[in-house]
Amino acid sequence: MNDTMKADKKILLRNAKIYDGSGADAFVGDVLIENETIAKVAKDIPVSPDYHTIELDGLSLAPGFIDAHSHNDWFALRKEPNKFFEPFIRQGITTFVSGNCGLSATGFADDTPHKDKIGGGLFFFKDCPKPMGKVSDFLKAADRNMPCNLAVLAGHCTARASVSGSASRKLTEEEEKEMLEILEEALQQGAAGISLGLMYEPGLYADTEELKKVAKLCEKYNRPLTVHPRANSAVSMSYPELLGRSHLLRAVDELVEVVKGTKTKLHYSHAIFVGRRSFKDKDEFISIVDNLREQGIDMMFDIYNETLGVSVITVILPVWYQAMSPEERKKPLNRIKLSVLVYASSMLLGFGFNDIQVAYIGEGYEKYEGKTVHQIAKEEGLSDLNAYLMLCEKSNFQGRVNMGPYTTPEIISQFEKDSRCLYMTDAWVEDFGVQNPAIYDCFPKFLRDSLRGTGDTMENTINRMTGATAERFALKDRGYIREGCFADITVFSEDELKNAVPDQEKSFGIHKVWVNGNLILDNDSLELEAMKTSGHSIVPKE
Repeated sequence: MNDTMKADKKILLRNAKIYDGSGADAFVGDVLIENETIAKVAKDIPVSPDYHTIELDGLSLAPGFIDAHSHNDWFALRKEPNKFFEPFIRQGITTFVSGNCGLSATGFADDTPHKDKIGGGLFFFKDCPKPMGKVSDFLKAADRNMPCNLAVLAGHCTARASVSGSASRKLTEEEEKEMLEILEEALQQGAAGISLGLMYEPGLYADTEELKKVAKLCEKYNRPLTVHPRANSAVSMSYPELLGRSHLLRAVDELVEVVKGTKTKLHYSHAIFVGRRSFKDKDEFISIVDNLREQGIDMMFDIYNETLGVSVITVILPVWYQAMSPEERKKPLNRIKLSVLVYASSMLLGFGFNDIQVAYIGEGYEKYEGKTVHQIAKEEGLSDLNAYLMLCEKSNFQGRVNMGPYTTPEIISQFEKDSRCLYMTDAWVEDFGVQNPAIYDCFPKFLRDSLRGTGDTMENTINRMTGATAERFALKDRGYIREGCFADITVFSEDELKNAVPDQEKSFGIHKVWVNGNLILDNDSLELEAMKTSGHSIVPKE
């Protein structure tokens, strides 16, 4: 990095359209950065020989964007973390709230014999120092050793796996006590809240009474409880009955029961409606949010700007079938039972094999990547179901897929304008295969929606990806362009954002990004050396 750009110099950003992150009207002015913080914000700051002055010529300036739902704690301690953060930086993101879906990379007993069960089969301790169970150790190791800022939630799945592995049963009294102690210690050591992943092992085995005790911890420490619910679709594998009340709404009903009578900050992760038959649940979901808030429950939710999502290939495959031996799976009766269940679920979901795109099956099967199961079935001369089962088996039931629809542009547009809604990516960089498109341009698309009239105002849009998210997770001195705040700053072109064609596997409209006063993105150029040490671990403070 050029010597004049180092964080120990004063940097004057002049003539920018400033969105301060609060939702207040934008104004044209200047920002002075000194070391890691914003020293002054004014309509006109006199130029000085002591300043490195950058003329922004009417470009827009905002606080660095905050990804409200991330899993980048699993990549923060990698030996070479830059590549896992690069596409997010190009979106203007400077801070992540990580450890979501119950699957945090920390918050477990260091001596647990169940480390191999932590991560839910989605994340692994790879290419990093030894796993760090104590949140304080994890945050210390990550601080200034990663490109961006990171807050971490304590994962319920992680803590539960620490005491019982993937045991599919109620915890013993002793195990539950130990799990709750792990979670409480995590909150005491700097976790920004607790996350539930009720669709993943072993969180899916927790009953309502166990979850109530977890919610009580969040209430005690005034930290959010973020929740990946048991179901995001009209039908799922979480409930035995295919008919009756939508499974998505049953999952929300459970959360109402969990937080009833508390002052828990309930945060619903990724408000999606998987499958066309689930879209109708949107209005009742919003009604439940309204009712909870009227009862004094601080409920919010988050969205990404994509109509598809990433999942494991077994998302529609019953657990009982996976547990069978290869010989049992081939038995005609079991195949018939599976076929009936899968096709019934498909019809009730409004979701088919043409909606499942293969992202990764394994080394040697690259020819399947980017194709739908239906396309592969035609190429292989198989039925859709047999092609799907073939892909499951070739991937050892661990393949990755991109699938949809998870929502609609209309639902995204409605939720973008809802003051209870925050913005996020729920994405991470994979080593192989087709990537989740949200790693590329999710946040620029929120800005584009605003500029094109389908989203909220720019002031409100930027507030929900900056100040509102910082307030939600108590990220002190983040999320605002104010004197004394950390100099996390994103500079962008509104004309480029408005006129861009999205979904090109690259970002758009973002010109410059500072993290804690360090310039790490300058147009298309990444400052690789600065990235290595720019990021801070964040301990929440009220």
